[in-house]
Amino acid sequence: MKLDLHLHTTTSDGAWSPASVVQGAAKGGLDVISITDHDTVAGVHSAQEAARDLKVHVVPGIEISSTHGHADVHVLGYFVDPDSDALRRHGESAGRRRVDRMKEMVERLKAQGVDVPYESVVDAAGPDGVVIGRPHLAKALVEHGHATSIWDAFDRLIGDEHDAFVPTHLLEPVDAVELVLAAGGILVWAHPPAELVDGLLPTLIEAGLRGLEVYRPRPRRSQVLRLESICKATGLLMSGGSDWHNPDRGSALGDFYVNADEIEGLLHQGGL
Repeated sequence: MKLDLHLHTTTSDGAWSPASVVQGAAKGGLDVISITDHDTVAGVHSAQEAARDLKVHVVPGIEISSTHGHADVHVLGYFVDPDSDALRRHGESAGRRRVDRMKEMVERLKAQGVDVPYESVVDAAGPDGVVIGRPHLAKALVEHGHATSIWDAFDRLIGDEHDAFVPTHLLEPVDAVELVLAAGGILVWAHPPAELVDGLLPTLIEAGLRGLEVYRPRPRRSQVLRLESICKATGLLMSGGSDWHNPDRGSALGDFYVNADEIEGLLHQGGL
């Protein structure tokens, strides 16, 4: 069984619609996937509907954004209730905050002589876009001739270290954990930054964190071994996913996958 439990769609900042992601997953030989859009579950039902005629099982998921100091901390919620009132309210609030954030980034770019209309960012998000993110701004920058590619836009203009960057500041990490618990989900820390793990992990475990995203594309072996060791020592579940957004990044759905035995505990907790 091949699984990829970290995929994005046009509902947030992915390139493909939920149905297209499911179709691509089937074509790529994946058996189980999770749609984990940023701060919204709006694409889950359409993905599950598309999967009915294909040999793909869709785990309802979400990636919740939070901030610890000046660092982003993302929490994955698996097996959540996509009709949860708590997630619906969060999605609406996050959408408003992301609009304000994006407008501020557009203004900061303008002050640097890089003029891109906010409306172009909205257009880049497309009709399905519930969440507006930096990839949409990067696409607009390319379309207006300010960058040669999305990677170039991040590298020179809107990456974390640049003056135009504005943190999302939606929730504290503990609040993100509590939100997923309220939606009946299983909590996994997404791509945990090495420099934050030792200090923040005990607090997140106390709040209800259940696992770590251990397996990802192209990690250093030492990183994987360290996360595996932490999970075994603390009893945390292990998960894995590609964090796939866009085929233009050089990978197709199914190029990366985890095997069922690698994340057996998580699947068992989720009833699979």
